[in-house]
Amino acid sequence: METPTTLVGGAVLTVFGSALLLWCAVELRLRHHLRRRGVPATAQVVADPDRAGALDSSPLLSYPVELPGARTAAAVDAAGAGIVHELHPAADPGEPYRLVLARPRGSTPLRRPVRLAPGAAVQVAYDPRRPDRVVLAAHEDLPSLPADLFWAVLATSALAGGLTLLAAALR
Repeated sequence: METPTTLVGGAVLTVFGSALLLWCAVELRLRHHLRRRGVPATAQVVADPDRAGALDSSPLLSYPVELPGARTAAAVDAAGAGIVHELHPAADPGEPYRLVLARPRGSTPLRRPVRLAPGAAVQVAYDPRRPDRVVLAAHEDLPSLPADLFWAVLATSALAGGLTLLAAALR
């Protein structure tokens, strides 16, 4: 390859590999943090309202979240004052919670597993400051190691290839 092409290709692969590796690390850390320190809840898998959502392999979950006014002072101090996204009113306005609709973070297979069919109950953990950040509980989680390894290997390969091209061009 000519030097300008090698430089551009190396720079593109290096930036892509670095960004992908950073994304992998942040996503793994977020899922680990939510499983360890998130608020446990039981969520129900709900049917997607549109056809495109029904084709998504990640299920749409509905789970209750306490309203800030219903918490104790210690819970408010621990959780902080965050913004709640995608809140839907509870069935009874007098209840101290609201229902959140969200999709869990992490990898899911190409097809939705039978145990995540609409109406199924699953254990989740969510961030009290941002209740739309949710992960399936560790015992409910689908095996995500193969997909996580794939993305990490792809990122590392792109980064190594980019650095090799840059080294060859600058030599």
